[in-house]
Amino acid sequence: MYLETIYILSQEGSAVRAIDVGEYMGFSKPSVSRAMGLLKQGGYVTTDRDGFLSLTESGLEVASKIYERHTVLRDLLIRLGVDAETAAADACRIEHVISDQSFQAIRAHVEK
Repeated sequence: MYLETIYILSQEGSAVRAIDVGEYMGFSKPSVSRAMGLLKQGGYVTTDRDGFLSLTESGLEVASKIYERHTVLRDLLIRLGVDAETAAADACRIEHVISDQSFQAIRAHVEK
């Protein structure tokens, strides 16, 4: 979820700081700080000298994949009649557990 949030915030055209991530997600500063440390260790995020976050190539790959899953699933649920808030919350949960095969089948069906 952190990678996806950094991706979304960076797509809005602004520089992303850990505090922005926390505000967007509603998480505490210590929680975000811990997560950013883990993401840095994993090679997904870097921080410049001013504290701005950037996704690495692997971080961008993971984040864009998660974001695509989220948007496709959310939009499908909305088309099926689920209200937007519930669809977004459910898509967020589904995107982390759905297999690549099932997601590709859903995406292909939606694109028809």
